[in-house]
Amino acid sequence: MKKLARVAVYAVALALVVIILLFFYLSFASDNDSPTVYSYSIVATYPHDTEAFTEGLIYFNDSLYESTGGWGTSSLRQVNLANGNITREVFLPEQYFGEGLTIVHGSLIQLTWQSGIGFVYDEKTLKVTANFTYSTEGWGLTFDGIHLIMSDGSSNLYFLEPATFQKVGQVSVRDDNASIANLNELEYVRGDIYANVWHRQEIVIINSKTGQVKGYIDLTGIYQGDDPEAVLNGIAYDQTTDALYITGKNWPNLYQIIISPKT
Repeated sequence: MKKLARVAVYAVALALVVIILLFFYLSFASDNDSPTVYSYSIVATYPHDTEAFTEGLIYFNDSLYESTGGWGTSSLRQVNLANGNITREVFLPEQYFGEGLTIVHGSLIQLTWQSGIGFVYDEKTLKVTANFTYSTEGWGLTFDGIHLIMSDGSSNLYFLEPATFQKVGQVSVRDDNASIANLNELEYVRGDIYANVWHRQEIVIINSKTGQVKGYIDLTGIYQGDDPEAVLNGIAYDQTTDALYITGKNWPNLYQIIISPKT
Protein backbone atom coordinates (compact mmCIF):
# COMPACT_ATOMS: atom_id res chain seq x y z
CA MET A 1 0.00 0.00 0.00
CA LYS A 2 2.81 2.38 0.90
CA LYS A 3 4.48 1.68 -2.45
CA LEU A 4 1.26 2.35 -4.31
CA ALA A 5 0.80 5.59 -2.35
CA ARG A 6 4.32 6.73 -3.28
CA VAL A 7 3.66 5.90 -6.93
CA ALA A 8 0.45 7.91 -6.81
CA VAL A 9 2.25 10.88 -5.25
CA TYR A 10 4.98 10.73 -7.89
CA ALA A 11 2.36 10.52 -10.65
CA VAL A 12 0.53 13.56 -9.32
CA ALA A 13 3.79 15.50 -8.98
CA LEU A 14 4.81 14.56 -12.53
CA ALA A 15 1.42 15.63 -13.85
CA LEU A 16 1.76 19.00 -12.09
CA VAL A 17 5.21 19.50 -13.59
CA VAL A 18 3.87 18.69 -17.07
CA ILE A 19 0.97 21.13 -16.61
CA ILE A 20 3.32 23.91 -15.44
CA LEU A 21 5.71 23.32 -18.34
CA LEU A 22 2.82 23.25 -20.78
CA PHE A 23 1.50 26.54 -19.36
CA PHE A 24 4.84 28.28 -19.80
CA TYR A 25 5.24 26.82 -23.29
CA LEU A 26 1.83 28.05 -24.38
CA SER A 27 2.47 31.48 -22.84
CA PHE A 28 5.82 31.74 -24.61
CA ALA A 29 4.33 30.57 -27.91
CA SER A 30 1.48 33.07 -27.59
CA ASP A 31 3.89 35.95 -26.94
CA ASN A 32 5.88 35.01 -30.03
CA ASP A 33 3.03 34.61 -32.48
CA SER A 34 3.53 36.56 -35.68
CA PRO A 35 1.92 40.01 -35.51
CA THR A 36 -1.52 40.32 -37.04
CA VAL A 37 -1.76 42.60 -40.07
CA TYR A 38 -4.95 44.65 -40.26
CA SER A 39 -6.64 46.41 -43.12
CA TYR A 40 -8.88 49.44 -42.65
CA SER A 41 -12.25 50.75 -43.73
CA ILE A 42 -13.17 54.44 -43.59
CA VAL A 43 -16.30 55.06 -41.53
CA ALA A 44 -16.32 58.86 -41.88
CA THR A 45 -14.17 61.64 -43.31
CA TYR A 46 -13.84 65.02 -41.59
CA PRO A 47 -12.04 68.21 -42.63
CA HIS A 48 -8.61 68.86 -41.13
CA ASP A 49 -6.60 72.09 -41.13
CA THR A 50 -3.82 71.77 -43.73
CA GLU A 51 -1.78 74.25 -41.70
CA ALA A 52 -1.73 71.81 -38.76
CA PHE A 53 1.58 69.97 -38.60
CA THR A 54 0.03 67.32 -36.37
CA GLU A 55 2.23 65.97 -33.58
CA GLY A 56 -0.33 64.99 -30.93
CA LEU A 57 -4.03 64.16 -31.10
CA ILE A 58 -6.61 63.14 -28.49
CA TYR A 59 -10.39 62.91 -28.22
CA PHE A 60 -12.01 64.26 -25.04
CA ASN A 61 -15.51 65.47 -24.18
CA ASP A 62 -16.76 65.44 -27.78
CA SER A 63 -13.78 67.49 -29.02
CA LEU A 64 -10.43 66.86 -30.57
CA TYR A 65 -7.37 68.39 -28.97
CA GLU A 66 -4.36 68.74 -31.22
CA SER A 67 -0.73 69.63 -30.68
CA THR A 68 0.93 71.11 -33.75
CA GLY A 69 4.63 71.51 -34.47
CA GLY A 70 6.78 74.07 -36.22
CA TRP A 71 9.24 76.70 -35.09
CA GLY A 72 7.23 79.79 -34.25
CA THR A 73 3.93 78.16 -35.25
CA SER A 74 3.47 75.41 -32.64
CA SER A 75 0.15 75.39 -30.84
CA LEU A 76 -2.32 73.57 -28.64
CA ARG A 77 -5.83 73.72 -30.03
CA GLN A 78 -9.33 72.46 -29.46
CA VAL A 79 -10.99 71.42 -32.70
CA ASN A 80 -14.59 70.78 -33.67
CA LEU A 81 -14.61 67.26 -35.09
CA ALA A 82 -17.53 67.76 -37.47
CA ASN A 83 -16.24 70.83 -39.35
CA GLY A 84 -12.56 70.98 -38.42
CA ASN A 85 -12.86 74.52 -37.04
CA ILE A 86 -10.55 75.64 -34.26
CA THR A 87 -12.63 76.58 -31.23
CA ARG A 88 -9.73 77.54 -28.95
CA GLU A 89 -5.99 77.86 -29.51
CA VAL A 90 -2.85 78.86 -27.65
CA PHE A 91 0.58 79.24 -29.23
CA LEU A 92 3.86 78.10 -27.75
CA PRO A 93 6.76 80.55 -27.45
CA GLU A 94 8.70 80.48 -30.71
CA GLN A 95 11.65 78.56 -29.24
CA TYR A 96 9.47 75.49 -28.66
CA PHE A 97 8.39 72.88 -31.19
CA GLY A 98 5.15 71.21 -30.09
CA GLU A 99 4.95 67.43 -29.94
CA GLY A 100 2.92 64.68 -28.19
CA LEU A 101 -0.26 65.37 -26.24
CA THR A 102 -2.48 63.59 -23.71
CA ILE A 103 -4.92 64.38 -20.91
CA VAL A 104 -4.77 63.31 -17.26
CA HIS A 105 -7.57 64.19 -14.84
CA GLY A 106 -8.52 67.43 -16.58
CA SER A 107 -4.96 68.53 -17.38
CA LEU A 108 -3.62 68.57 -20.93
CA ILE A 109 0.05 67.57 -21.10
CA GLN A 110 2.12 68.58 -24.11
CA LEU A 111 5.69 67.66 -25.01
CA THR A 112 8.19 69.68 -27.01
CA TRP A 113 10.69 68.19 -29.41
CA GLN A 114 14.27 69.15 -28.53
CA SER A 115 13.87 71.53 -25.60
CA GLY A 116 13.50 68.90 -22.88
CA ILE A 117 10.45 70.63 -21.45
CA GLY A 118 6.76 69.81 -21.32
CA PHE A 119 3.76 71.95 -20.44
CA VAL A 120 0.65 71.26 -18.37
CA TYR A 121 -2.57 73.14 -19.23
CA ASP A 122 -5.91 73.42 -17.54
CA GLU A 123 -8.32 71.84 -20.02
CA LYS A 124 -11.09 74.34 -19.23
CA THR A 125 -9.00 77.47 -19.79
CA LEU A 126 -5.95 76.25 -21.80
CA LYS A 127 -3.77 78.20 -19.37
CA VAL A 128 -0.37 76.76 -18.46
CA THR A 129 -0.41 75.55 -14.86
CA ALA A 130 3.00 73.84 -14.69
CA ASN A 131 5.95 72.59 -16.68
CA PHE A 132 8.34 69.67 -16.34
CA THR A 133 11.62 68.46 -17.83
CA TYR A 134 12.94 65.26 -19.37
CA SER A 135 16.33 64.16 -20.66
CA THR A 136 15.35 62.79 -24.08
CA GLU A 137 13.65 64.29 -27.10
CA GLY A 138 9.87 64.50 -26.88
CA TRP A 139 7.83 62.77 -29.60
CA GLY A 140 4.61 60.97 -28.60
CA LEU A 141 2.63 60.86 -25.37
CA THR A 142 -0.34 58.90 -24.02
CA PHE A 143 -1.86 57.82 -20.70
CA ASP A 144 -2.84 54.27 -19.69
CA GLY A 145 -4.83 55.29 -16.63
CA ILE A 146 -1.82 54.89 -14.32
CA HIS A 147 1.29 56.12 -16.13
CA LEU A 148 2.20 58.53 -18.88
CA ILE A 149 3.81 56.70 -21.80
CA MET A 150 6.31 58.69 -23.85
CA SER A 151 8.29 58.09 -27.05
CA ASP A 152 11.46 59.89 -28.08
CA GLY A 153 12.00 58.77 -31.67
CA SER A 154 13.92 55.65 -30.68
CA SER A 155 12.53 52.15 -30.14
CA ASN A 156 11.99 52.91 -26.44
CA LEU A 157 8.80 53.77 -24.60
CA TYR A 158 9.13 55.42 -21.19
CA PHE A 159 6.63 55.17 -18.35
CA LEU A 160 6.35 58.31 -16.23
CA GLU A 161 4.61 58.95 -12.92
CA PRO A 162 2.01 61.61 -13.87
CA ALA A 163 2.27 63.61 -10.64
CA THR A 164 6.06 63.97 -10.66
CA PHE A 165 6.94 63.12 -14.31
CA GLN A 166 9.69 60.85 -13.02
CA LYS A 167 10.54 57.79 -15.12
CA VAL A 168 9.40 54.57 -13.43
CA GLY A 169 10.02 52.11 -16.26
CA GLN A 170 10.61 51.54 -19.95
CA VAL A 171 10.24 48.90 -22.65
CA SER A 172 11.97 48.43 -25.97
CA VAL A 173 9.55 47.91 -28.85
CA ARG A 174 10.39 44.98 -31.08
CA ASP A 175 8.92 42.61 -33.62
CA ASP A 176 10.40 39.35 -32.39
CA ASN A 177 14.03 40.47 -31.96
CA ALA A 178 14.00 43.37 -34.43
CA SER A 179 13.71 46.80 -32.83
CA ILE A 180 11.09 49.24 -34.17
CA ALA A 181 12.60 52.73 -34.14
CA ASN A 182 11.12 56.16 -34.95
CA LEU A 183 8.11 55.63 -32.70
CA ASN A 184 6.09 58.82 -32.95
CA GLU A 185 2.55 59.75 -31.88
CA LEU A 186 0.97 57.37 -29.35
CA GLU A 187 -2.51 56.37 -28.23
CA TYR A 188 -3.63 53.88 -25.58
CA VAL A 189 -6.37 51.70 -27.08
CA ARG A 190 -8.06 48.77 -25.31
CA GLY A 191 -4.99 47.92 -23.24
CA ASP A 192 -2.50 48.24 -26.10
CA ILE A 193 -0.32 51.09 -27.33
CA TYR A 194 -0.94 52.27 -30.88
CA ALA A 195 2.06 54.07 -32.36
CA ASN A 196 2.77 55.94 -35.56
CA VAL A 197 6.18 55.18 -37.01
CA TRP A 198 7.73 58.20 -38.70
CA HIS A 199 7.53 57.95 -42.52
CA ARG A 200 5.63 54.65 -42.48
CA GLN A 201 2.05 54.22 -43.68
CA GLU A 202 1.13 51.95 -40.82
CA ILE A 203 0.30 51.98 -37.14
CA VAL A 204 2.08 49.55 -34.83
CA ILE A 205 0.06 47.81 -32.10
CA ILE A 206 2.27 47.18 -29.07
CA ASN A 207 1.89 45.01 -25.97
CA SER A 208 2.17 47.67 -23.27
CA LYS A 209 3.81 45.31 -20.77
CA THR A 210 6.43 43.63 -22.95
CA GLY A 211 6.99 46.01 -25.87
CA GLN A 212 6.34 43.15 -28.29
CA VAL A 213 4.56 44.13 -31.52
CA LYS A 214 1.14 42.47 -31.67
CA GLY A 215 0.00 43.87 -34.99
CA TYR A 216 0.25 46.37 -37.81
CA ILE A 217 -2.54 48.49 -39.28
CA ASP A 218 -1.70 48.88 -42.96
CA LEU A 219 -2.90 52.36 -43.97
CA THR A 220 -1.39 52.35 -47.44
CA GLY A 221 -3.33 54.60 -49.78
CA ILE A 222 -5.46 56.41 -47.22
CA TYR A 223 -3.89 59.73 -48.24
CA GLN A 224 -1.03 60.63 -50.55
CA GLY A 225 0.14 64.24 -50.78
CA ASP A 226 3.00 65.92 -52.63
CA ASP A 227 4.96 66.87 -49.50
CA PRO A 228 7.19 64.00 -48.31
CA GLU A 229 7.01 65.35 -44.75
CA ALA A 230 3.18 65.30 -44.71
CA VAL A 231 3.31 61.89 -43.09
CA LEU A 232 0.77 59.82 -41.19
CA ASN A 233 0.79 61.11 -37.60
CA GLY A 234 -2.10 61.45 -35.20
CA ILE A 235 -4.21 58.80 -33.46
CA ALA A 236 -7.21 59.56 -31.24
CA TYR A 237 -9.53 57.06 -29.53
CA ASP A 238 -12.98 57.65 -28.06
CA GLN A 239 -13.47 55.08 -25.30
CA THR A 240 -17.20 55.71 -25.02
CA THR A 241 -17.98 54.83 -28.64
CA ASP A 242 -14.87 52.77 -29.51
CA ALA A 243 -14.20 55.17 -32.40
CA LEU A 244 -10.68 55.38 -33.80
CA TYR A 245 -9.54 58.54 -35.62
CA ILE A 246 -6.35 59.09 -37.61
CA THR A 247 -4.78 61.94 -39.56
CA GLY A 248 -1.39 63.25 -40.66
CA LYS A 249 0.80 66.32 -40.80
CA ASN A 250 -0.86 68.99 -42.97
CA TRP A 251 -3.47 66.52 -44.20
CA PRO A 252 -6.75 67.94 -45.50
CA ASN A 253 -8.77 65.19 -43.84
CA LEU A 254 -9.16 63.31 -40.60
CA TYR A 255 -10.61 59.80 -40.83
CA GLN A 256 -12.61 57.58 -38.55
CA ILE A 257 -11.64 54.01 -39.35
CA ILE A 258 -12.38 50.47 -38.33
CA ILE A 259 -9.84 47.71 -38.69
CA SER A 260 -10.07 43.99 -39.45
CA PRO A 261 -7.45 41.26 -39.88
CA LYS A 262 -6.24 40.79 -43.44
CA THR A 263 -7.21 37.50 -44.97
